[in-house]
Formats: sequence, C-alpha cells, structure tokens
Amino acid sequence: MRRNGRPRGATAASRIYADLRAELVSLVRRPGEPISETQIATAYGVSRTPVREAILKLSDEGLVEIFPQSGIFVSRIPVATLPETIIIRKSLEETTARMAAEHATSSQLLNLHATLERQREACAAKDREAFHQADEMFHAGIAEVAGYPGIWKLILQVKVHVDRYRRLTLPQIGRMSEVIAEHEPILAAIERRNPDAAGAAMASHLERLLDDISEIQTLNPEYFDQPT
Repeated sequence: MRRNGRPRGATAASRIYADLRAELVSLVRRPGEPISETQIATAYGVSRTPVREAILKLSDEGLVEIFPQSGIFVSRIPVATLPETIIIRKSLEETTARMAAEHATSSQLLNLHATLERQREACAAKDREAFHQADEMFHAGIAEVAGYPGIWKLILQVKVHVDRYRRLTLPQIGRMSEVIAEHEPILAAIERRNPDAAGAAMASHLERLLDDISEIQTLNPEYFDQPT
C-alpha cells in the first residue's frame, strides 16, 4: 500500500523510521516476520537509501535484526532485559509521582482526571490502542506535573521492549480495568498531596509488570527470545 505523500531526503528516513517503529512497538509487525526494504521503498515512493537508514536506526534499538545472508527480521522481545528496565522505570516514576503530589495545581489535576476518563472510555470500547495511548498520556502527565517532563523522555528511551511486552498484557481478561484501578490511587494520592502514598501506589502499579512476565511469556512464547 502506497503511503500518502512522498517524503524527501532526511525527512523520508525520519518518517519511515517513525512509522516502522510504531508498527514494531505496537506489534503490528510481529516478532520473526521478515521486513522487505524494497516493499517499504515502493510504499513510500523513495529509494532504498532512506529505508536502509531507518532500518539501521531500528537495529540499534534492538527492534530489528539484520542477517547479511538471510534478510531483515523483526526482533523478538528480549525477556532477560525486561526486569531491569521495569525496575529503572519504577524508580524514576516513583520520584515523579511523589513530586507531582507536592506540586500539582488544580488545572493539572483536572487534566489527569480527563486522561483517566479517556482510559475508562477506551476500556469500555475495548479499544486497546486508544487505551495504550491514554496510559502513556497519564504517565507523561504525571512527569509534567512533577516539573520534570524530561524524566518521561528518558523513560521512553529505555522502555521500548517493555512497551512491546505490555501490549501482550492488555488482551488478558480484565487487565485494562485493573490498570485503571491501579491508576486511581496514584491520582488520589497526588490529589491529597501525599507524596509517600503517591510513590507507593506508582511502585505497586509498575511492579505488576514484573509479576506478569512469566505468565505472558508462557502464553505468547513466539514473541520472546528464549534464553540459552
């Protein structure tokens, strides 16, 4: 399928990279699937040069694997790296939750409530993509309220494979409702100006990701690499 508009030069590589990255992180492109540079170049109406540039950048992030004699393939989720990444994220977001409780304004609290309501609507509609986007907005919003939006940008850099793993948790029966139930005490503690409770609620929420790794891997073994 040809993409709308024909990107040029560096813009082409950036757009292709962003589109492919979104497809990889959302699991639209499943682990183990081949990627054709020629097909992508044709779809965007460009040469293979910007496609190759985008692919190399994705390879650096560990989202694709390049085998010179075999081709390019979507990487599997490196399960061994997930616990460390989740712990890093938990540590950073405990801090932003605590600081948000100390600094939140009334208008910022309204925005967080609105984001949580978007999650409820997405859950009711069983729209996992909209739910995920609202989830990202909620966590990013807390970092913004804390006064350190750069912390969320740092988290975005390290959590790419956690996001792929998280996508596999959402289809589990009741999981979206559970996430909302975990978000509610975080926001309530921020609203009460209780840093300790906000940090603890955030930690409990993110620890759930650690607890679910084994189950999700068992249910979806084809998505994960298998440690030797």
